[in-house]
Amino acid sequence: MLNHPAPKRPLSAALATALLCAGLGACGVHWPWRHRAPPPPQPVHELSVQPSAQILQFWDRNTLLLDLTGLTGEGAATLTAAAGRGWPIRLEFRVQPGSMARLEVQGLERIVYEVPAQGAPVLFKLAPDAYARDTPQITVRWIAAVDSAR
Repeated sequence: MLNHPAPKRPLSAALATALLCAGLGACGVHWPWRHRAPPPPQPVHELSVQPSAQILQFWDRNTLLLDLTGLTGEGAATLTAAAGRGWPIRLEFRVQPGSMARLEVQGLERIVYEVPAQGAPVLFKLAPDAYARDTPQITVRWIAAVDSAR
């Protein structure tokens, strides 16, 4: 019987096998640049704001978010529900700390939120019993200083 030496695999075959394994392994990796970020929420017009202030409105599921981050100093606005639609189930307010000291909301009852002096935007959720379906209007007042005369 003759002993035949085992055939030698060329280096290129080993390299091809290694590249194939690396390529298959990369299929399970999540590449972050392949997925686009979700688009930002689009502003809506659910409530009438008088006088016209920089208050943007966005839907966050069944909650209407009123963005007050563009407001500074002191001021007030009156919110009224659209005829035929009524008030949203929930209301919340986004405020930029440092732009005001206090936010007051007057519906069926008066609610006062103390705004921090610094930090990331804060979200204040209005209690469900703060307004009713037949509430004619909600007044929002932002105050620059806590010791303000209002």
